Amino acid sequence: MKFKAIFTDLDDTLLTSKGIISKEDKEMIIEAQKKGVKFILASGRPTFAMLNLSKELELDKYKSYILSFNGGVVMECSNNKILFEEALSKDDIHKLYDFSKENKLHIITYFDKDIISETTSEYIDVEVNLTGMNHRLVKDFKMEVNRSAIKCIILGEPSYLKKMEKELKEKYGSEYSIAISKPFFLEVTKRGIDKGNTLKRLIDKLNIKQEETIAVGDSYNDLSMLNAAGLAIAVDNAKPEIKEVADYITTSNDENGMANLIKKYILNI
Repeated sequence: MKFKAIFTDLDDTLLTSKGIISKEDKEMIIEAQKKGVKFILASGRPTFAMLNLSKELELDKYKSYILSFNGGVVMECSNNKILFEEALSKDDIHKLYDFSKENKLHIITYFDKDIISETTSEYIDVEVNLTGMNHRLVKDFKMEVNRSAIKCIILGEPSYLKKMEKELKEKYGSEYSIAISKPFFLEVTKRGIDKGNTLKRLIDKLNIKQEETIAVGDSYNDLSMLNAAGLAIAVDNAKPEIKEVADYITTSNDENGMANLIKKYILNI
């Protein structure tokens, strides 16, 4: 089988525990693109927080793509053209804010290059540090969020947040796509917006068959993408539930997992 596209999660999958791309992974990703394989960064991160990584991997040169906000946006890197975008409405975000407030959780959303929140927490600090975005602390979240945004994250202590995930899905599962990424991040997008469905949209546009795609991930928000791809790969540090659905388990994010799978499935070495 000749694979034509690789979709990969970033945090804890492609990026090492230091938040960088290893030299070996970078070299193999560029080599794969030279052979005509499209490389797609598929993350819950905002688009802005992925641009430097796309430049580092020369996605613009090889006409590859960014799939951001868990599938809420697809951008063509060669010209920064947005191919697909679907957002939560202002009313959606206010509804999620009410849920978070009632359950003593934090909530953030994104406007342009800013992360918006009404509260501070160690969990919000993680997202600020990961993305490198400006944290705009506001007095009144609802007043500030007066337009649509692609995604919200509800944040809290992991064991409590897991319980709240169940409640949120019971209450609003018919309206939103809801998935935990990091243990303290509960990510919410419009219903039907997830990495898997957006993978399908993009490969349809590129005339790539499902069986010609590889997806790589480590956490729950990667499940839809792994299920949608022809070959599902988990890094060795992935959650047990992710490993269970994987066709192959590569080495960890700190052991050149991407380089090793490219050698095996793309370069055949």
